[in-house]
Amino acid sequence: MTPEAKEKKLSYEAARDELTEVVSALEAGGTTLEESISLWERGEVLAGICQEWLDGARAKLDAIAPKK
Repeated sequence: MTPEAKEKKLSYEAARDELTEVVSALEAGGTTLEESISLWERGEVLAGICQEWLDGARAKLDAIAPKK
């Protein structure tokens, strides 16, 4: 399984929890510039995964919601 495919299999909750850890690490400081950049990039990936889950949930709700 490619890393990209594995990322797509992350649940919303797993991605959200890891994103929370990334944000905490960045806020705490004490990392090198290179580590901070790596954390930021990981956070961007995780935020994208969360957004895809939320967009999918919104689409499902829109599909079943009564039309006005």
